[in-house]
Amino acid sequence: MGIPDFLILGLIGLSLGFFVSSGAAALMIGLGIIPRYAGITRTAGTIQWYENCCILGVLLGSIACLYDVQIPLGTPALAVYGLFSGIFLGSWVIALGEVIDVYAITMRRLGIVQGIQYLILSMALGKILGSLLFFYRGW
Repeated sequence: MGIPDFLILGLIGLSLGFFVSSGAAALMIGLGIIPRYAGITRTAGTIQWYENCCILGVLLGSIACLYDVQIPLGTPALAVYGLFSGIFLGSWVIALGEVIDVYAITMRRLGIVQGIQYLILSMALGKILGSLLFFYRGW
């Protein structure tokens, strides 16, 4: 008698889940998102707490996706969740852009020296508008 297939598949799935979640957390830490936030908020002493929260967030997010968890907190909680998710996604985009210096190179090639903050704000507003259209139209 061998080990049942569902146990082997469960062990493989759990192992790969740990692999993906630790990779995502390592990418966030490697891109410097966590140290940057700690520097901006002047809370560098709690950087390990930030890293633990990132790992916990990835783990809980994976569990929520796997088991289709629904938390009945209503529309206000959904709005707060959407706000924090947007901040999180925006942080990733900016961090990735800074890593490859895409913004600096683009601005230099286009000859833009003033108004960069408006350009970044317009990109953020475009992302917001695109997301709202996506969810409103059900694409």
